[in-house]
Amino acid sequence: MTPLIITVFVLVYLGMIFGGLPFVQLDRAGIALLGAIALVATRSVSMEDAWRSLDAPTLMLLFAFMVISAQLRLGGFYSWATRRLGLLKISPPALLGSIVTVAAALSAVFSNDIVCLAMAPALVDACLARRLDPVPYLLALACSANVGSAATLIGNPQNMLIGQTLNLPFGAYLAEAAAPVALSLAATWGLIVVLTGGRWQLPTDTFQAPAAEIGDTPCRPLDIWQTGKGLTVAAALFAAFLFVPWPRDLMALAGAGLLLTSRRLHSRQMLGLVDWQILVLFMGLFVVNHTLQQTGLPAHMVTTLAANGIDLNTQGPLFMAGFLLSNVVSNVPAVMLLLPTASGIQSGTVLALSSTLAGNLLIVGSIANIIVVHEAARRGIVIDWRRHARVGVPVTLATLAITGVYLWLRALAS
Repeated sequence: MTPLIITVFVLVYLGMIFGGLPFVQLDRAGIALLGAIALVATRSVSMEDAWRSLDAPTLMLLFAFMVISAQLRLGGFYSWATRRLGLLKISPPALLGSIVTVAAALSAVFSNDIVCLAMAPALVDACLARRLDPVPYLLALACSANVGSAATLIGNPQNMLIGQTLNLPFGAYLAEAAAPVALSLAATWGLIVVLTGGRWQLPTDTFQAPAAEIGDTPCRPLDIWQTGKGLTVAAALFAAFLFVPWPRDLMALAGAGLLLTSRRLHSRQMLGLVDWQILVLFMGLFVVNHTLQQTGLPAHMVTTLAANGIDLNTQGPLFMAGFLLSNVVSNVPAVMLLLPTASGIQSGTVLALSSTLAGNLLIVGSIANIIVVHEAARRGIVIDWRRHARVGVPVTLATLAITGVYLWLRALAS
């Protein structure tokens, strides 16, 4: 069975690298699901083992925060916040700083992907209304959402997985990650300001999408009641994660259930905004990775690497492995591969920060980048891989350097 398991694993992760497989219409979620089906169908893993491999607490936590984010999207909160920022009578660099701060803060509590999906259209409209070039602001949105999401154990899917698997304390991780994330956000703002070179305004001959196209996905008006409910539940959960020693997944599910019992918002609307693709991706990869782990090959490879001076149980190699793998197979699959080598708050922090910050390097490094580029393209604004890389590469290198030095100093002090 081992050759078949290895073949399925390799095909699945090739799909993670290229985003699909030749001759079939499958995305990453479909490939992971198909790999899991192949392993169960060939009895490479029993149905019971496949079910047990699913990390239910992580899946429940991820689902619950998708419901909470859906509540805020339906309440018009994200687009309202972005429009308010666009109306501020401040200079373009100050507006960029406001976008960085707000996107990072929201992404630390809600999924960075959801924040980018909800804010990008309103941000384009706000920039065009002020005759500002939207590209620096869109790139700032993507980069700061990625960086900000690293601040907590609920900011992105991979951090949720790390926190639940390693049973990391919410407050302890926040204390460890706050400083490098804050410094990285400052560096992100500074680099984009420098790279923009004062060219904030749109030239008079620049293409501007017609109003009908700009508004093809209308921003929802702010519903104060629905927004207030979502923010109240999110704030209560955040406080509970800090001070209440109950399972985070169960508390989050209780909050999501409370929001689903609404007299005005139909559950079909809220569940329709849940990202079922990422949940399917998680479940498929759980089965595929668990089956490979059962062969003993990953443990043997880790031992071999350690014997050759690359010990993934230490922070330096783990930091580099998180960065490199995240840019090869994407950060969620990379974290799943590396989690068996991590233990404790230090290793968890290293893996969470390196895998998340790595996502800014290229467009394909994170779903948040892809969402922003896609939303820009729908409004006639082209951000190709070169234009993104001119910002993404220096931002990634700077934030990783800041974080690496910080973690090294922390390790020396401990």
